[in-house]
Amino acid sequence: MLENIQVHCPYCGEDFDTVLDCSAGSQHYIEDCAVCCHPIEFQAEVDGDGNLITLTTRREDD
Repeated sequence: MLENIQVHCPYCGEDFDTVLDCSAGSQHYIEDCAVCCHPIEFQAEVDGDGNLITLTTRREDD
């Protein structure tokens, strides 16, 4: 199940849209900001039914 989400970049402070594949379960991955291109660490927690519970973003250098 693909879910469109809006993310706030921890580097430039801009919001951008991205897509998360909730059918893959909980995951940790890095995606570049669509505005400033800095790498953002994503930590997604997904329940057993494929519903997004939480999505945490942080700077890669934190």
